[in-house]
Amino acid sequence: MMGTGAEKPNQMNAVVTTGTGGYDRLEFRTVPIPSPGPGEVLLRVLAAGLNNTDINTRLGWYSASVTGGTADIEEADDRPDGGWSAPTPFPLIQGTDCCGEVVETGPRGNVGLIGRRVLVRPCMRVDGFGRLDTIWMGSDFDGAFAQYVKVPEAEIFAVTCNWSDAELASIPCAYGTAENMIDRAGVGPGHRVLVPGASGGVGSALVQLVRRRGAEVIAITSATKRDAVAGIGADHVLTREDDPLSVLGAESVDVVIDNVAGPGFATMLKLLRRGGRFASSGAIAGSVVPLDLRDMYLKDLTLIGCTAWDEQVFPNLISYIEKREIRPLLADTYPLDRIADAQRDFLKKTHIGKIVLIPND
Repeated sequence: MMGTGAEKPNQMNAVVTTGTGGYDRLEFRTVPIPSPGPGEVLLRVLAAGLNNTDINTRLGWYSASVTGGTADIEEADDRPDGGWSAPTPFPLIQGTDCCGEVVETGPRGNVGLIGRRVLVRPCMRVDGFGRLDTIWMGSDFDGAFAQYVKVPEAEIFAVTCNWSDAELASIPCAYGTAENMIDRAGVGPGHRVLVPGASGGVGSALVQLVRRRGAEVIAITSATKRDAVAGIGADHVLTREDDPLSVLGAESVDVVIDNVAGPGFATMLKLLRRGGRFASSGAIAGSVVPLDLRDMYLKDLTLIGCTAWDEQVFPNLISYIEKREIRPLLADTYPLDRIADAQRDFLKKTHIGKIVLIPND
């Protein structure tokens, strides 16, 4: 059922990713507006955050043929296995983060939602939370790099706060990913937690969310971002030029939450105390890493892979926002038709927090 007010148009602006490859694969074009079916709603996209996964999917980084980091991958048009768990359904409207307004419901939908500002949970457990199978908005079906997006009604969460649309769009993927890893790793008061890559979207979310749980945060970032990372709550900040083993000592942390990986992975395991936990949901510096199994089994370490979000993760985030327990880190905004510029700047890694796209009228 359509809300009251102006009649819904038939067409919308969107960025369509036509396949794996370079920026030329991002086509700003006019496409039909989707219609919600049973159990679905149509959102007017107010803002859409930019994530590593958007670029990884466009580059085909998830292909087994790729071993380096996102910034090192060569653009190629022939990576059919480059999707998360299956070939990406190109042509595809990407966009994993969405702050939107409900404008229409499917048949017998909850019309009371029309006009509400909502966030979309992008990691969807379509077979229930008893299974780990997932589908992701913007990777498995059309996402938020458009003026409108169609999503399951069960995956939208109304939020009441005074944040801007762009600030809200900085939350879903980064903070959901961070909260899920923190939950899985059992972080709590008194724990010492190491966070490499602490200035990015997930890293800066981790700093805030780990501190929120009463744990000590040791962050790693570039020298130019050291003060900014300390300002969002890190207890100690190392730079990438520091040797963590020399500064912290072996077996000095309880938990490592690492989406960087690459050459530094082996050191992370040496830093963990006996019985420590290592959690990861990414590998922006490289996915193929050195692993000495003796560091793992002789110290009774637990390695935790995190992709499927647990049921409590997103409702928790909404409550943290409404109780003002976290704050957004908005680095910059771009109009949707400048997505290539936004991705170029994203890959420079000079920003702190999130880059967000605003749909063109």
